[in-house]
Amino acid sequence: MTTTLTTVPHRRPGLRRLRLLGQGPLFAASVAVLVLLVPAALLAPLLAPYDPEALDLGASLVGTSGDHLLGTDQSGRDILSRLLHGARTGLLGPLLVVGVSTLLGTLVGVVAAWRGGWADTLLSRAMDLVFSVPGLMLAILLVAVTGPGMTAPVVAMSVAYTPYVGRLVRGIARQEKARSYIEAYVVQGWSGWTVCVRHLLPNIAPTVLAQSAMNFGYALMDLAALSYLGFGVQPPTADWGAMINEGQGAVLQGAMLPALAPSACIVLAVVAFGIVGEGIADRIARREK
Repeated sequence: MTTTLTTVPHRRPGLRRLRLLGQGPLFAASVAVLVLLVPAALLAPLLAPYDPEALDLGASLVGTSGDHLLGTDQSGRDILSRLLHGARTGLLGPLLVVGVSTLLGTLVGVVAAWRGGWADTLLSRAMDLVFSVPGLMLAILLVAVTGPGMTAPVVAMSVAYTPYVGRLVRGIARQEKARSYIEAYVVQGWSGWTVCVRHLLPNIAPTVLAQSAMNFGYALMDLAALSYLGFGVQPPTADWGAMINEGQGAVLQGAMLPALAPSACIVLAVVAFGIVGEGIADRIARREK
């Protein structure tokens, strides 16, 4: 007499069940900020009242008015228009960093957890090696070789952020692998690739999403810092970090908005992404308990 081992697919609370807006007013406000920020960046060419690179030296450092809601900078460029267009570069860079680092980190973490042994040791030591190199220093070194722009900082920060994701995924994937439902699928003859793709990855996805949201804010801040230092997006292209650098001279002349407005946008976006990421992580932790 033979017995057939049957398994019931194990599913942890998915993204649909997180009920994110139940986290409180601060979380809801952060979500609202992101909901406004992303469409504003996508629709910047339609929403911006002026060309963000159009010079008007006769309107240098004009204060807030009906024509210029946030005033102008030293070159007479409309600050609101530059903020909207700067959101595009400000969000695109972190999106690429988070996308690449999450993909690589998840792959490395799952392989290390599933294979174990020498593969786990080798990949873990490689992640430790990359983790020991500061991301900003790696970006500056790469810029020194390739020249300033968005490409070098994005590549460098993607490499630097990969160990953060890899370590997290390795830890939770090892815990997931030890569960009985994974063992049941393996006993039935399912390949490791199939089990990981169909069951393990979907169950760790909410945790990875929470980490990605927080990483997005950190990447935004790092890339803005590189642009501020002159290693990232170059003027006259609108970018929040570069706008802060350009607005420093205006502060000495008593005009605060050219530097204050992009600074506020960076802080607001970083805090919003951080709160959203923490909110998702807290929700997952409560579900686990």
